[in-house]
Amino acid sequence: MSKVALITGGASGFGAEVARQLVRRGDRVILIDVNDSDGQALATELGGQYLHADVSDYDQVLASTAEAEQVHGGIDLFFLNAGISSGFTLGPDFDVVKYKRAIGINLDGVVYGVQAALPVLQRRGGGAIVCTASMAGLTGTPFDPVYGANKHAVVGLVRALGPALAPQGIVVNAFCPGFAETKIITDFRGVLESSGTPIIPVEKAGAAVLEIFDSAEGGQAWLLQAGRDVMPYRFRGIPGPLDEAGAPATPLDATEAAGS
Repeated sequence: MSKVALITGGASGFGAEVARQLVRRGDRVILIDVNDSDGQALATELGGQYLHADVSDYDQVLASTAEAEQVHGGIDLFFLNAGISSGFTLGPDFDVVKYKRAIGINLDGVVYGVQAALPVLQRRGGGAIVCTASMAGLTGTPFDPVYGANKHAVVGLVRALGPALAPQGIVVNAFCPGFAETKIITDFRGVLESSGTPIIPVEKAGAAVLEIFDSAEGGQAWLLQAGRDVMPYRFRGIPGPLDEAGAPATPLDATEAAGS
């Protein structure tokens, strides 16, 4: 059955490729971006809808999502994909304006997107959300610590939301690719190539996102590395507490604590 998908950062990169692959399998797409020329051109090519919205603006995210739902009668899939690198580190080159812009797009854009998606998916009776994180959300990134912090936050958000939303039939996951063929590697592409680091083709990344959309298991960080199939990253369990006698204690479950 044909589905309706809303894609942020849909004018280029992963967003555009996922849109093309979804349309090829018979789905309809709504592209959200601030790049109006490319976004509208792609929407015209795919027979989809383009809406201008800055994902770091809560009101714009709510308004564009509401408009898309009204036009299409519902939305089944959300690909919260918009993202940027920060272009600085902490220390002498710290830039508070760039910092707020990075966190606004990379993290606020995901939080706002999920918040807008939830009532839409609830009215639909369920659906799927894929949030673009990064391999940087699973490991340290000394060359761009703010980007890494943003992406770690996205992974943490997804891991928390997965079990909480599952009873509603809403499956939320994170997509964590390594270095892939998008604009975000432009500034250091030469370094990657000279070091022999393989770059993931955007077509493979797009296919991985469709696989994640079709997964029934939520709360996962799906890792994609060059030359490998996409896979859920398996986190190590944290050591549990001990009681006063030094024996393993039975801690209060995190979900119980959240509801108490």
